[in-house]
Amino acid sequence: MKRIIVATVQDRSGVLNRITGMLQKRQFNIDSISVGSSETEGVSKMTFVVDVGDHQKLEQLTKQLNKQIDVLKVSDITDKAIVARELALIKVGGSGQLRSEIQGIITPFRASIIDVSKDSLTIQVTGKPDKVEALISLLKPYGIKELTKTGVTAFLRGQQPQQVTELNSHLI
Repeated sequence: MKRIIVATVQDRSGVLNRITGMLQKRQFNIDSISVGSSETEGVSKMTFVVDVGDHQKLEQLTKQLNKQIDVLKVSDITDKAIVARELALIKVGGSGQLRSEIQGIITPFRASIIDVSKDSLTIQVTGKPDKVEALISLLKPYGIKELTKTGVTAFLRGQQPQQVTELNSHLI
């Protein structure tokens, strides 16, 4: 059972190492992890995609993360309304006619070519993980020379203010 876990942590040296070490000791497999600054100075957010197995192991994971000194908050956002994105850079072989074919493939994905060389193209795509995986799958026959992904980063969708909802219902 894959879960998206967001941890708000103090932005200090060694925090990432301690958290991933704790996950490793308890045999949780991290599918992806992204870490970056938050809206608050000195605070970072970590987004993990973790295969936890069952609800009991999920509860254990949450409790263990909350025990960490530098962890301020832990949330399992998997089943909530979220905004989640991933970035992939994909280098494929391609020259001449293949370039126009590849352009035709990447256009519906809103991907872009960010580098061109004599024998390759580098493509950038962002979006939901399944969108990124779908494009990678379509590009495999062209020979993927290099691939790197950021992992998922996510947070909860914003709540629509009650006043706006009431106003909109009067306009209908």
